[in-house]
Amino acid sequence: MATAPELDLLCINTLRTLSIDAVQKADSGHPGLPLGAAPMAYVLWQKHLKHDPSKPHWADRDRFVLSAGHGCMLHYALLHLTGYPLTMEDLQAFRQWGSKTPGHPEYGVTPGIEATTGPLGQGHANAVGMAMAERALAQRFNRPGFDLVNHHTYALISDGDVMEGVACEAASLAGHLKLGKLICLYDANDVTLDGPASLSFSEDVAARYASYGWHVHTVANGDNDLKALDTAIAKAKAETGKPSLIVVKTTIGFGSPNKAGKSSSHGSPLGPDEVALTKKALGWTPEHTFHVPADALGHFRTAVTKGAAAHREWEALFAKYAQAHPELAAEWARVMTGDLPAGWESALPTFKAGEAVETRTAAGKTLNAVALKVPELLGGDADLGGSTKTVLKDLGSFDGQSGAGRNVHFGVREHAMASIANGMAYHRGLRPFTATFFTFSDYMRPAVRLAALNHLPVVHVWTHDSVGLGEDGPTHQPIEHLMSLRAMPNLYVVRPADAAEAVEAWKLALLRRQGPTGLVLTRQKVPTFDRSAMGSAAGLHKGAYVLSAEPVGTSAKALLIATGSEVQLAVGAQVELQKAGIPTRVVSMPCWEAFEAQDAAYQENVLPASVRARVSIEAGVTFGWSKWVGPQGKAIGIDHYGASAPAEVIFEKLGFTVANIVSTVKSLL
Repeated sequence: MATAPELDLLCINTLRTLSIDAVQKADSGHPGLPLGAAPMAYVLWQKHLKHDPSKPHWADRDRFVLSAGHGCMLHYALLHLTGYPLTMEDLQAFRQWGSKTPGHPEYGVTPGIEATTGPLGQGHANAVGMAMAERALAQRFNRPGFDLVNHHTYALISDGDVMEGVACEAASLAGHLKLGKLICLYDANDVTLDGPASLSFSEDVAARYASYGWHVHTVANGDNDLKALDTAIAKAKAETGKPSLIVVKTTIGFGSPNKAGKSSSHGSPLGPDEVALTKKALGWTPEHTFHVPADALGHFRTAVTKGAAAHREWEALFAKYAQAHPELAAEWARVMTGDLPAGWESALPTFKAGEAVETRTAAGKTLNAVALKVPELLGGDADLGGSTKTVLKDLGSFDGQSGAGRNVHFGVREHAMASIANGMAYHRGLRPFTATFFTFSDYMRPAVRLAALNHLPVVHVWTHDSVGLGEDGPTHQPIEHLMSLRAMPNLYVVRPADAAEAVEAWKLALLRRQGPTGLVLTRQKVPTFDRSAMGSAAGLHKGAYVLSAEPVGTSAKALLIATGSEVQLAVGAQVELQKAGIPTRVVSMPCWEAFEAQDAAYQENVLPASVRARVSIEAGVTFGWSKWVGPQGKAIGIDHYGASAPAEVIFEKLGFTVANIVSTVKSLL
């Protein structure tokens, strides 16, 4: 019978050999990290991680994020061995079409994967969001004697992760918030894809994280010293006043006679001969592929019974909690399914016809009203709350220790802000939102893309939506952003025309649960349309609708299609065109994506194919508008950068006038 140290080593080498076999079979992948990081992952999963492999979505499980997602075969091997519904056949299908084991971890594809990682730094920032979610939910739901929410968030990060700016931003905020239940294990193997990390990286990472306010511990021999790894994790769990970084010095490609410690083991299969040599060096039979010794499997599978017992204990606690606090228990069930509370729409404000309101202000009033009805709304801005109008009044600043407060002060950290919001959404139980100027959506783009890829219902409030912001000039005036973001699959980009549409935009965003939504809002005031004489703002939910129809008894000869603040110009132009005997229809198109989701009959009803004289009006690039205006139409837009001047001057100089719209329509007729 194997001794405990022998059994531990057998288990670690099982992780290593499964990983290199899968990479070799796929002839693609990253064997270096699994070989080097297997000991720390084994100690964490076997001795510390609270999870139930039979119920991967148990709400109070610890979260584990492999931020260094290229090493995902290590994660897949852990999931298979500890009893998750991931088979040996799944491991053997690594990186193949339709498999549960894609080339980087994908949320929703593989049971037990908490976040889609691979773009380095993202998982680290996601973990910060998960830790924040744990604290917020603990503050809302825990009661004396009932620690319903009490779990840790772990992330395995790499040299590449800690180089990324998004990780630096997120780590800085985590230290500031004192997120004591966040623990990062840093696989410090000092090697990157191009060679030694010293080619580009010589800083003292431990000192950097200490300066952020993290508890830092170093394990000098992460290849073999399991006791030191165990002690380091235990100390990190005991430190509740700071997030923890465990610097684990490892050897990339450990065990490979010719590639250990070298970049050649990072991102390419070892090759058949080197795989055989590595197995031999690890005490394995070289001819055995995808081999799991019975003793190792039995030891790993203790996670099933331990996890089930922990889960049952929590379920018993929840049953008592439900008796003592039935309303809270019902709320818990609601937020964990993502449902909105009954009657939340009653909070939606209304605005008077003719009232001139910035859409950012209308949206801000809507957010504040809804936040009182939807307690899981949590978010904040990148140091621009007074401008984005997204401060939740009287609801306090988020406290990372207690979880109290619903305004997150992200600071000037746009990229981490979006990634952290993704982490909150991955965690479940919250509806996160962020806010900044629209031009800075560029800083958020990688995280917004991952939210779209993973169907995360994050809401991004982007204000100062065009050259209409005025004197701040071209650095702050978004031009290409609308089209750039519309190109992103599964992102809804919503640019409301007036206050009524701004209200409906928030309603759409909260009802949408299958992806992120961006609300693109004005700094300048726009008139609130008289809906008694025009189309209902509820048409926003279909993406585009007839705001102002051609006169009764006539057929439209021209179509004006506009978004945002430019819709008012279209309405003004309609008046002038109809005076000239040209029946004209105005279509507000706040959300292309929602309109594209409608059936052909609705689209034809709004944009009849028979009307070929079409003009779009939008203060952004014209690229893409041909889809709606057709080959005989024209797009009024801005295909260059803006200028610093008062908004009304800029619009006039750039042709955003009623007169120019009228002239353009007449040129088509």
